Amino acid sequence: LDLSFAKTLEQLGIERVLTCMQCGTCTASCPSGRYAAYRTRLVLRKVLLGLREEILSDPDLWLCTTCYNCQERCPRKIDVVDLIIVLRNMAFAAGHARERHVQISKFFIETGHLVPINEENMKKRRELGLSEKPPTTHSFPKALEEVKALASYFGFDKIVLGER
Repeated sequence: LDLSFAKTLEQLGIERVLTCMQCGTCTASCPSGRYAAYRTRLVLRKVLLGLREEILSDPDLWLCTTCYNCQERCPRKIDVVDLIIVLRNMAFAAGHARERHVQISKFFIETGHLVPINEENMKKRRELGLSEKPPTTHSFPKALEEVKALASYFGFDKIVLGER
């Protein structure tokens, strides 16, 4: 148990996590919970209990769609989605990201984009009357250099490539 885990999260900006009264409003508001085993209240409970490793290694952590329903309805005004994002960042840095997230992150570092702009997608864009390439790093190579510089500056590239 990491009894300082909730305090660590407070220092990272999730200031009201210790006020959670386990009412379940977050879980009842969650669209992911209707279709999967994801229970937002359980994540908060594990934080309060200091089950750091159990949370960070739990694949269900990645089921949140970040719709903000839970956060908007929380009677204690806990930044639940922000908490989930912080936990995901911690999990990713600790090597607990799903392989698909790692692949997407590598693709982002390589191209500056999350969606591949391959021949099939360019064809769909043409059919929709759009330019073949979106106005992103695919159209602005200098922007890709900036994305790579930011990824390097914040150490994201090293985390994704497993060097940290």
